[in-house]
Amino acid sequence: MQLPVPDETLRLFPVDPQVRAIASDLYDRVAHAPILSPHGHVSAELLERNEPFSNPAELLIVHDHYVTRVLHSLGLDLAELGQGDIPADPRQVWRLLCEHWHKFAGTASAYWLRQELIGIFGIHDDLGADNADATYDVIDAAIATPKFLPQALFKSFNIEALATTDDPLDSLEHHAALRAGGNLRGRVLPTFRPDSYTDPDADAFGVNIHRLLDATGEQATSFAAYLSALQSRRQYFITHGGVSTDHGVLEPFTADLDPAQAERLFQAALRGDLDPTDARLFRGHMLFQMARMSVEDGLVMTVHAGVQRNHHRPTFERFGPDTGHDIPVATEFTRNLRPLVERFGTEPNLHLVLFTVDETTFSRELAPLAGFYPSVYIGAPWWFLDAPDAIHRFRASVTETAGFYKTSGFIDDTRAYLSIPARHDTSRRLDAGFLARLVVEGRVTLAAAEQIIVALVDAIPRAVFKL
Repeated sequence: MQLPVPDETLRLFPVDPQVRAIASDLYDRVAHAPILSPHGHVSAELLERNEPFSNPAELLIVHDHYVTRVLHSLGLDLAELGQGDIPADPRQVWRLLCEHWHKFAGTASAYWLRQELIGIFGIHDDLGADNADATYDVIDAAIATPKFLPQALFKSFNIEALATTDDPLDSLEHHAALRAGGNLRGRVLPTFRPDSYTDPDADAFGVNIHRLLDATGEQATSFAAYLSALQSRRQYFITHGGVSTDHGVLEPFTADLDPAQAERLFQAALRGDLDPTDARLFRGHMLFQMARMSVEDGLVMTVHAGVQRNHHRPTFERFGPDTGHDIPVATEFTRNLRPLVERFGTEPNLHLVLFTVDETTFSRELAPLAGFYPSVYIGAPWWFLDAPDAIHRFRASVTETAGFYKTSGFIDDTRAYLSIPARHDTSRRLDAGFLARLVVEGRVTLAAAEQIIVALVDAIPRAVFKL
């Protein structure tokens, strides 16, 4: 059977002609709107140094664990994909992707990469062993030109705000240099990520705490001094343009402890003497304290919960973290967060954005929480869920309870710099399709849908993240 060639301009839109026409019109209202990216992992150093990308494999494969994990699941050694201390031949890494490209079919990674190849490099053909070298050469030639320098891409991507993720003791010198240089039309915002300083099970926790106390001039080694040091560094981030904090936790457990108990647990944590029960209590109290500080200093608090990091220890020991073996777990929010939201959930200065990779919590817990507490917002589909069908399920799960305006706006949460436009475009297309269906079903008016689609890419993330 001869099928019509798909119209690329209509990708991801519903197939019903009436719904598709409305979706297309809604999408046109935001297709070229500036990108607000309030949570991600592209480094300020990459943008500030503004040096050419080294090669296609480094740019599109090696540092994107969405891609490398799929290839590893197909039997490839991560060392073959440029992981570890021994460099791999970048052309051979690219060949491996091309040889296995047909096995990516249906994955979100395939969609994003395809849109990058089409939109940025003009490569429309499917990758394969027969065109591996040719496509490599096209990309390699392109990234050697000035228009592919990081700052030039920042401009061509139409990025208005891009958040990085940073250690509390980072000097933020690259952020300062970017602001001083004035070469970017948009802002690059640091994000305070304190996990290594609030989780007693983190590597070198005691060493980190002493570094923190020394860096902030705290003389005492007490829980009060520790909290003061964290507050000091948060203020440092604010002076460098920071608007949010980020907390990656296995479970969103919170606890409100009395000062004496907190001091006891803190001293035991410094000695490395906490048992698992007390370590959990300490982590929960620190998440509670981070919310208290956000009420005071206004930093938006994002919580990314429910991922078992470094699931395969041999891979972690050989290649380190962020190499594709972080696996989601079932996550409970309602009881775990109750101490925090009972104290701070109605505080007007707190914006608490909750992310999950457990879809069952969207309608059961997150939407009801956001549907009552003024401070709570539902984070966009994250990680394993920032994919077309999952994004539709997210909207269907949360909208009837919490509406559109208690969600965060799209969050790309990516290290893969070139995927940012494709990811935001994906969200805009899918939201346009979802809204179009509601219009045809008589559940929202066309005028309301036209207002909402613009708000989802502008007013909502701007308000939630205090941009």
